[in-house]
Amino acid sequence: MIRLLTGILLLGALQPLWGQARHEFTELHMGVAVRMVLFAPDTATARRAARAAYDRIAALEDVFSDYRPGSEVRRLETRPGEWVPVTDELLEVLRTALLVAALTNGAFDPTAGPLTHLWRQARSTGVLPTPADLDAARALVNWRALHLNGLLSAVRIDRAGMRLDLGGIAKGYILGQAMAVLDSSGTSSALVEAGGDIILGDPPPGRLGWDVEIQGMAPGPLASVAVATSGTTEQYLEIGGVRYAHIIDPRTGLALTTRHLATVIGPDPAVADALATALVVLGAGDRRMLLAGFPGYRATVVVPDLHEVTAPGTPPQFRSTPRAPREQP
Repeated sequence: MIRLLTGILLLGALQPLWGQARHEFTELHMGVAVRMVLFAPDTATARRAARAAYDRIAALEDVFSDYRPGSEVRRLETRPGEWVPVTDELLEVLRTALLVAALTNGAFDPTAGPLTHLWRQARSTGVLPTPADLDAARALVNWRALHLNGLLSAVRIDRAGMRLDLGGIAKGYILGQAMAVLDSSGTSSALVEAGGDIILGDPPPGRLGWDVEIQGMAPGPLASVAVATSGTTEQYLEIGGVRYAHIIDPRTGLALTTRHLATVIGPDPAVADALATALVVLGAGDRRMLLAGFPGYRATVVVPDLHEVTAPGTPPQFRSTPRAPREQP
């Protein structure tokens, strides 16, 4: 059975060709099932490659997870005002995050940790944050107060109480790193997917690409590309008949109450992940302006009763409405 995750359907009919057999693995990382499909000459090769890729994911969780008090990203908040040495991986992701933050005027903000923490508490208790709590948290959110120093490989946050949340970008980066491990292990014909993000390597043997169906886009084979999906249709808190999504607008501090599903296809998994998150927050005009700055990426946003193509210069050929996850034989 092949599972549909957040509006993305992977179609099968993949058969062993030219001595390369199909292998599939699943492990729990980042709070979701991480699935790998790869082609290898034998089971031992496939297992070694998958093990190395999963180990890379686990190592990067210790860098990016804001749920782990001892992670690298959480250690930054303990030293406000100081230049803190960081790994190349964290520096790279933060550089991309600040670029998207600047181009969205803060609709995507890697310093939104105080707000996401507040709304996590709301989902746990079923009680909305108070206006005073929202104001206090929002006062600590400012991507301009996050500084990078490439020469020192260091990061500085300006204020005590600031907290980073890279949930809208790190997953794409981590899965892209897993694909790089598979490629270096001789299993470049591979697919890695988790929680709405898919990284596609070389095509399966004898195929032009991976057959991928994406809500709002015409189906077709894809290879050597990242597909990121973000939306407000699945995870939410409902109070008083209003759905408050897990995605927050950092500019207002409020959880989104609109229903959108954004999918981005492009070469860089971290960029695609961040753009998908930003597109859910932005309005239609701002979405088009954002994508105009990323010519190597195409995207669509679908909502109930409305079909919207946001990729600049793309004919309006993408038509779909969100549907619930289902099993595909």
